Amino acid sequence: MSFRARGLALGALAFLLGSDLLGVGLSGVDLSRMAHAYAQPSPLPPYAGAYQPQGVDEIGLWQMMDEDERAIAQSPLVVRDEALNAYVRQVLCDTVGQHRCNSVRIYILQVPVFNATMAPNRTMRVFTGLLLRVRNEAELGAVLAHEFGHFESRHSLNKFKAARSGTDLLAWTAVLGSLAPRYQVARTYQNLQISVLGNLFRFGRDQEREADRLGVAYLNASQLRPQAAAQVWQNLMQEIDASALHRGLKKPRFDTIAFTASHPPEAERAGYLAELADPDGLRRDDGAQRYRATLAPWLGTFLDDQIKLNDFGASEYLIQSLAQEGWTAQLWHYRGELYRMRGNPRDLVNAAQFYGEAVALDAQMADAHRGLGLSLLKTGQPGAGQEALRQYLALKPDAPDARLIGMMIPNQGPGQ
Repeated sequence: MSFRARGLALGALAFLLGSDLLGVGLSGVDLSRMAHAYAQPSPLPPYAGAYQPQGVDEIGLWQMMDEDERAIAQSPLVVRDEALNAYVRQVLCDTVGQHRCNSVRIYILQVPVFNATMAPNRTMRVFTGLLLRVRNEAELGAVLAHEFGHFESRHSLNKFKAARSGTDLLAWTAVLGSLAPRYQVARTYQNLQISVLGNLFRFGRDQEREADRLGVAYLNASQLRPQAAAQVWQNLMQEIDASALHRGLKKPRFDTIAFTASHPPEAERAGYLAELADPDGLRRDDGAQRYRATLAPWLGTFLDDQIKLNDFGASEYLIQSLAQEGWTAQLWHYRGELYRMRGNPRDLVNAAQFYGEAVALDAQMADAHRGLGLSLLKTGQPGAGQEALRQYLALKPDAPDARLIGMMIPNQGPGQ
């Protein structure tokens, strides 16, 4: 591969990998000072209308993203629910303004991670893991506005150009370093490579900060509560902390930046976003009730996807967070699923209790009877467990596992 081709390929890769919200979390940095330095109002850029790509680089990047969009549009991961798509679009429009969002094409992807991206050709991808984690329209709007800020600032094009120039320079320094007659000369080239890499990562972090400032500026100008932007990062830090605790890992540091981090640390972002939020917007509506009502038909699917990630701490944190508005049969059921899937003896006892709470709230929830029955069987309570499984089959006789479950119940053969 030529140096130019390598630069183009790595530039494209840098865009694809670097447009997400999450970064990896330089020691000794005074984050309070840094957060205050970035907590300066970012005026909204004048709306440029239906922007068209300019120059060879940008046209080529748009063409690449157009091809990618064609593939995404046919992907089975795309959630095609009309109501959910219309709602997410409306939240974007309510945040950045109708004129700005009109030509944005949104794809909701059933991927259970916290993320959203926006490509330079106005396609936005929203992951269902994000929808599960935000609690209201204001928090969702903060994330969508951040991604729109990347687009309106042309960050993807600038990142593409920087990555291409940087990787070209890295390739040449590698060649010249290998030809160096003395160690000190080779060391100079190695130091140059480290400097180039550091500038590339810093470039990405600065773009993230700019997109953060733009995102909260959109919220300040909207009717949604701008303080939600900082809350997103507070919630995420708590989830990461809960995940690490249950894995027995060292407590995460949210105030440090790794050399290869493409994003600012979470604590820094939460700090300057809180400072940037208009204090007069604190009492604005955050759309929490509307958000819960819209998400309700999909909540079970999103929770099921989350549990399958096998991240017990994060899943438990998310379920507990959702339950702050009150425990429902659905939340009790999925908490039971979480514990039963981990499968320790004490987990199965807890799972049976949680399924029991679900059945008490909704006796018609067939899957809760199933989970209850399986948990009771594994904890040495065959009579109660078989009765719960009979209830499951009575409520869901055409269940795909009906024959298998029937074999667990005496005097009830397959198909009975």
